[in-house]
Amino acid sequence: MREYDVAAYVWPAYTGDESRTRMFWPEGMGEWQSVKNSVRKYDGHNWPRKPLWGYVNEADPYVMEMEINAAVRHGVNVFIYDWYWYDGRPFLENCLNDGFLKAPNCRDMQFYLMWANHDVNHTWDIRLSYDQNDVIWKGAVDREEFEKICHRVIVRYFSQPNYYRINGEPVFMIYDLPNLMSGLGGPEKTRDALSWFREEVKKAGHPGLHLQIVLYGNPFNLSGVDGKAGETSGWDYQKLGFSSATHYQFVHFTEVTKRKYPDILCDVAKEWKKLESGCGLPYFPHISVGWDNNPRFREIRPEVVLENTPEEVEKGLRMARAYADAHPEQPPLITINSWNEWTETSYLEPDDLYGYGYLEAVKRVFLEEEG
Repeated sequence: MREYDVAAYVWPAYTGDESRTRMFWPEGMGEWQSVKNSVRKYDGHNWPRKPLWGYVNEADPYVMEMEINAAVRHGVNVFIYDWYWYDGRPFLENCLNDGFLKAPNCRDMQFYLMWANHDVNHTWDIRLSYDQNDVIWKGAVDREEFEKICHRVIVRYFSQPNYYRINGEPVFMIYDLPNLMSGLGGPEKTRDALSWFREEVKKAGHPGLHLQIVLYGNPFNLSGVDGKAGETSGWDYQKLGFSSATHYQFVHFTEVTKRKYPDILCDVAKEWKKLESGCGLPYFPHISVGWDNNPRFREIRPEVVLENTPEEVEKGLRMARAYADAHPEQPPLITINSWNEWTETSYLEPDDLYGYGYLEAVKRVFLEEEG
């Protein structure tokens, strides 16, 4: 059976080890606070949900040892860590630096970074999430700050032996292209900055840099979605210096409000078909487990995916595997949202509703022969 690189995004907020998290989650357990305190909003609402592993500190290497074992046994062999830089310094690095990289079995799986360079508003703080107009931290950076960021990731992360590479080149994903260009001063200056980044990576002894872009389609500007990246289609990604593309969440390109998961998958298939001819870059298929960010709000949020059972998500995973098989010229990379986006209800970690159902679905698709 063909081997696949099944990469799940990791939201590194399930720790209270960094002091700046207390401004959003004062109980000192990171965003587990919002999960723990979540309530059912309406009849038929599948919340609250509880993690079978408990409200663990994912910056603890022994917790991550357990999670790595579970991931690999079920076919998830790459973690994509959401990585942040705000106010002149990194944010939420603890889960990666102190948890994953210090786990005794760290090298059993690979990882890479997605620079989540969106602005931060009150979405993470349930006390204030009704007001999303105030920006707490800006994600855009100028060239000087950009170079600091690049040097940090080259030295600290690209040097790791289990950093994920394509054709020997470390992969680095960027979440918010408009924000990137805004900070750097437009398309041409962005192109120059990314070219400089690539040369710095080569100077560090790597054959090159594989830059990956997160795509947005025609977003519905839903409140509570990280950042306001807007439409990203129409850019000449190759000219800017990108090597490949994927998605981060279904909500970024299709309507999800009270829609059934099988209907959403129809939109996904159409999107992939469109990208084959119109993206200009190799596209790696993406599957989201679901969407419901009611745990982050006191009021009812209507944007909820319905019927995203493990059985239905498995159908999406089989679509992604078929896409990878139909593009043998590309590495067999599939991205999944996510390992642990509990407050967006899009996670593979086991819960009290489906148990290990989502992980077992991944295992059936990517580790077991079809019957």
